Amino acid sequence: MPYLGELSRPTPTVVSARMDNVVLNEVASALFWSLPRSDQRLKGVQYLRGLLGAHGRKTVRNIATLLGDQATEQSLQHFIGESTWDWVPVRHELARYAVRSAPPQAWVVRSMIIPKSGERCVGVYKDFFPAFGRVLNAQQAVGVWAASDEVGNPVNWRLRLSEAWLADGVRQRALIPDHVQAESSMECAFEALMDTVVRRELPHLPVVLDARDIDGPEAVERFRGTGMPLLARCCRSTQVTVTDRALPGHVGRAMSIHQIMAAAKDIRRPVLLADRGALSSTTLAATVRVRTAYQAKETADLTLMGTGEIGQNWPAQIWLTDMTSAPPSALVRLTRLTDRVDTDFLAVAEQVGIRDYAGRTYTGWHRHVTLASAAHVAITQQRMKTQRWTSYVS
Repeated sequence: MPYLGELSRPTPTVVSARMDNVVLNEVASALFWSLPRSDQRLKGVQYLRGLLGAHGRKTVRNIATLLGDQATEQSLQHFIGESTWDWVPVRHELARYAVRSAPPQAWVVRSMIIPKSGERCVGVYKDFFPAFGRVLNAQQAVGVWAASDEVGNPVNWRLRLSEAWLADGVRQRALIPDHVQAESSMECAFEALMDTVVRRELPHLPVVLDARDIDGPEAVERFRGTGMPLLARCCRSTQVTVTDRALPGHVGRAMSIHQIMAAAKDIRRPVLLADRGALSSTTLAATVRVRTAYQAKETADLTLMGTGEIGQNWPAQIWLTDMTSAPPSALVRLTRLTDRVDTDFLAVAEQVGIRDYAGRTYTGWHRHVTLASAAHVAITQQRMKTQRWTSYVS
């Protein structure tokens, strides 16, 4: 599936020169109570402060430079890469805190690519990544984001591993648990969502998935088994069968979704959306009932939706969903949550070093991204607090 981040990433900056200690302490208290030892809780707070304040890439060395001396670097290196503390309960509390403080409208599932120059970092493999149009040496992870119109917060991550990383010897050196197995991109995305929502007892919300690099119709069938509505952006060449009589002459035909939306051009309608307090009608949408090869006979048709802006090429995006009774305006609003996530990824997650871990262990990678996600949530919390205060006094 298409990926968070570009190869040309923004220049890292200090994102929290005015970080509110009240917000930071609140986040730290919510997350680190599960750590069994006081020195681990202290190191967690130190690392969090380092992610928020260190200059340049958020490596252990740069964080230690901000905080202290060489001994600090060694202790933080051990805390992230070799310590025994479990990141799972910390991430669980992060998800609960993020949902409680900024209630999401949907779960946005997005893949993240982390280009690497060598092959020693955990999970690195060489493959062709369609979004970049070439072969990359990289890590691939799937993130689950709690997203609303105002904020996107990362609450879970799953690192995709190739078979080579699970061989005897390699697995042990990288501290990869025995239960971790190789997965396809779709399996990785599905398991990341299940681990976030079902296993952590979080709200069942619509799921927004960018499925252009996987089999979109298969993903719809796999995800709809969770009981959560799904909206999946699909590759233009995806084949489905038209069942909608609004397209006479096409009913019963298997066609690419791009061909279907081209035929549906005359049934496009403006979609009224709130934009900065005013209604905007520059977005066009068309919906067509369809079926896929993965559907059982007794299941209901799906909705295929094309969207685009007035005066631009049609369609700009094509989505497949089982939310057949939802109006186009509600569906379009959900599609825009991917833009919210992309914006917050570049403006916040990148700046707190979500892709900066250079260690060799699976456990170290997960601890780093967990604490980087916590730093992200601290920043978005402060942003929302500032916005509320500004609105109150104005």
